[in-house]
Amino acid sequence: MKKSILAFSAVILMASCNKKESKGNLHLTGNVKGLKEGTLYIQKVVDTTLIAIDTIKIDGNSHFESDLDIKSPEMLYLFLDRGVTNSLDNNLMFFAEPGIMNIETNLDSFLSGAKITGSKNQELYEEYKKTTERYKDENLNLIEQKFKAIKRKDATAVDSLNKLQDLNLKRRYLFAVNFAMNNKDHEIAPYIALAEVYDINIKYLDTIQNALTPKVAQSMYGKKLTNYIEALKKAN
Repeated sequence: MKKSILAFSAVILMASCNKKESKGNLHLTGNVKGLKEGTLYIQKVVDTTLIAIDTIKIDGNSHFESDLDIKSPEMLYLFLDRGVTNSLDNNLMFFAEPGIMNIETNLDSFLSGAKITGSKNQELYEEYKKTTERYKDENLNLIEQKFKAIKRKDATAVDSLNKLQDLNLKRRYLFAVNFAMNNKDHEIAPYIALAEVYDINIKYLDTIQNALTPKVAQSMYGKKLTNYIEALKKAN
C-alpha cells in the first residue's frame, strides 16, 4: 500500500513538473549571428500598438529561445534593440503559429538575411511577398518616370503614367484577392484581406470571407475580417 502511494505521488509530481515546463503552445528558437550584446523583444499588435510579450537579453550568446502562448496564428515581430536606433530595419515580421519555429538571421542584414521555418503561414507569406515586390518595383519605376515627365511639363506622358499606375495597382489588388482565395484554408487569407486590400471594393472582401474554411473563419484574423466587413456595411 505504501509503495502504491509513493508511486502515485511520483506520477503526480512528474505531471506537475511537465505542466510547469509547458509554458505555451509555440516554442521559438533562433540565432542572430554577430550579436554579442543587446535586447530582443517579441511584439504583437494590440489595438494598433506594438506591445512586447517577451524580452530576451543577449549577453555573449547570440542564440535565443522563447515559449509563447498564442490563441491563433498571427503576425508577430522580432525587434532588435541595438542601443543605437529604432529603425524599421530592426523589426522582423514573422507569421507565428503553434508548434516549433526557428528564426536564423544576422546582425548586418537582420531583415533580408532572415530565414524563418516551422510555419506554413510564414511560407505562404514569403511566397506572397515575392510577387508583390514586383508590383511595388514597377510602381517606383512609374513614379520616377512621372517625376521626369512633370519636370519637362509633358502632360500627355503624366496622364499615361497615371493610368499605368492605376492598372498596376489593380493588378496587385487582384493578385492579393486571388492569393487569399487560393489559400482559404490558412490564416494568411484573412490577414492579406485586412492588411493588404482593406480598401478594395467590399464585394471582394465578402468573396474572401465567404470562401474561408470554418477553422480559418473562426481564427483571430477570420473573426476580425468578419467584423470589419460588418462595420463597412453598416457605415454604408
